[in-house]
Amino acid sequence: MRVNDYVLSCVLGVVEGLTEFLPVSSTGHLRIAEALMHLDLSSDYWKTYSIVIQLGAILCLPIYFRARIGAFLASFPRGTRGDRTMLTHPLSLTIVAFVTTAVPGVLLKRVMDRNLESLVVIGTSLVIGGVIMWIVDARQAASEAAGPGAPGSRIRTWHMEDMTLGQAVWIGACQVFSGVFPGTSRSMTTIAGGQLAGMSRASALEFSFFLSMPTMAAATLLEAFQAVRGHGENAVQVGTIDTHGWVVVAVGFVVSFVVAYGSVAWFMHWVRRHGFVPFAIYRILAGAAVLFWLA
Repeated sequence: MRVNDYVLSCVLGVVEGLTEFLPVSSTGHLRIAEALMHLDLSSDYWKTYSIVIQLGAILCLPIYFRARIGAFLASFPRGTRGDRTMLTHPLSLTIVAFVTTAVPGVLLKRVMDRNLESLVVIGTSLVIGGVIMWIVDARQAASEAAGPGAPGSRIRTWHMEDMTLGQAVWIGACQVFSGVFPGTSRSMTTIAGGQLAGMSRASALEFSFFLSMPTMAAATLLEAFQAVRGHGENAVQVGTIDTHGWVVVAVGFVVSFVVAYGSVAWFMHWVRRHGFVPFAIYRILAGAAVLFWLA
């Protein structure tokens, strides 16, 4: 039984690490895994487990982007080229997008929690999000291939350093949909939103990663605080978890971190060459499979 616990923890850690930053919805995949493995992720133990492995995935981002974060901090507020302001520096724009998401996110929390339990919503969101991602990326493909400066290009922003305040607000607003409709994917909404706002694949993806740091950290830490404090149905009795239980949690944390780090590195390289269409196709097939299974 104990060996099975470790294997299960590795599987869930891989699912979390692989899907957290890819535009395929980690929440949707964890819920699907829950149903397939007959787990009750709303139980005290698995609720704690989910929070910890998500923190493992989040931790990989500041480590992976440590050089970029250091450069942005050193150049604040004028930017690396000296043409930014306190409000338009990349770090400021990340906070603006985060606040744009956070305010309606708090107001819509009950709707989010209700939809989180529905595999119908998750399956439908996977399909619709896949279609949207496919259309948006295909629309940008010619401009991506032509490169900067091409006449008639749909892309105005090739680097995160060139983003505007309006683009940041728009992307933050788009991110709200991923919370209201689990399965939509936070990264899908921010990437597609960035592309619709005239950003290249690479710049939209990088900003998506930067925006995910405060967004995911705040959401996960808030969930952990509510769980530990025992607010309503979120009560978690951490003291009841034995040594074996914490070892299983630690295994999931490490696996999630390692897999997430590798997936981020691979994704950054892949997108510059191939785009997002393969992920859109996967989303459509996965969502259709969920809906077919439910039917």
